Amino acid sequence: MGAPRDYSKTQPYLATLEQEMARTAALVDPARVAHQLHWGGGTPTYLNPDDIRRLMAMMRTHFTLAPDAEISCEVDPRELTFEHLAALRESGFNRLSFGVQDMDPDVQQAVNRIQSEFLIRQVLDWSRELGFSSINLDLIVGLPKQTVDSFRRTLERVSVWAPDRLAVFGYAHVPWLKKHQNLINEADLPDAATRLGLQQAVNEMLGAAGYVNIGLDHFARPDDELVRAQQNKTLWRNFQGYTTHKDCDILAFGASSISQTADVYMQNEKNLKRYQERVAATGFAVERGLKLTRDDQIRRDAITRVMCDLELDFAAFGVEWDIAFRDYFADALADLRPLADDGLVDIAPDKVSVTSSGRLFLRNIGMCFDRYLKETASEKPRYSRTA
Repeated sequence: MGAPRDYSKTQPYLATLEQEMARTAALVDPARVAHQLHWGGGTPTYLNPDDIRRLMAMMRTHFTLAPDAEISCEVDPRELTFEHLAALRESGFNRLSFGVQDMDPDVQQAVNRIQSEFLIRQVLDWSRELGFSSINLDLIVGLPKQTVDSFRRTLERVSVWAPDRLAVFGYAHVPWLKKHQNLINEADLPDAATRLGLQQAVNEMLGAAGYVNIGLDHFARPDDELVRAQQNKTLWRNFQGYTTHKDCDILAFGASSISQTADVYMQNEKNLKRYQERVAATGFAVERGLKLTRDDQIRRDAITRVMCDLELDFAAFGVEWDIAFRDYFADALADLRPLADDGLVDIAPDKVSVTSSGRLFLRNIGMCFDRYLKETASEKPRYSRTA
């Protein structure tokens, strides 16, 4: 949810969060241990330092965190103080993700997100001083006014800052879903050729700086646990991103949050007032949900394996799901052949593998296994373009 202008609204919101957590915790086996905790969506550090401590104390009251749990927070460098970071560290947070997006002044002006190089350097210095074990920077390609040359300058600065991880997301222009994007002039958005050039610059420059391309937007240092997990074929991906924890349920709290179990996705009410009313009435705020079919689960696993392992073994996958792979995925293999002709994948008798060039098109490769994308599109597109 977005941060309200009136800070007094945070107090009833925190009270509602605790009510929702308490109701959920009553249905969870008390012996279950949480291995990851993440604060994200909007601006968690809008909370003042005391309320940061208060919210984490609530969570520890209702749930058990593993001693070595990954505890991370999305951070907006603007309006952030040393005291905010100190409160996060005192509360047990060990990972931070900073929204940088782009350092070019023209691009920042176009997206109304002004943050100086001094500001980014300062929050990074504070974070390292306080002992956070992992720092991630989020960048975005495809923003208005962005050029390959301007983004190369951003990548040069970021390489000097030497974060542990980098997430380089593609900007999704979906004004029919996000009304504030109507303020962006579509004529200022980079064309497909420029977006490809931006992705190539990312791979080239971050590779030269020593980062490993994990795939689909993420880069990490060679000794990072995500890189080791990919090498060991234990890397996993959920809707939040890459993780080393497979088969974990995601319990999410707050307005618009999304929870995930093995066969269900659930999203809370997005409207703050209705979210609070639902929790007050029942302790829950689920507004909609989706139960996955067996086919959904099989295809999700195939897409995940491609995006994590960068290959898919037909026999092993077939044994795991009790299917004849080539028959079951005849449609996907047919869709992959043009990509193989373009050198993006190799299709062998026993497996499909993503090539070095194909890493730039990993999302397109995964889409070949998604039957929903093959269905008739509605009048307005449901998804953003990949380029």
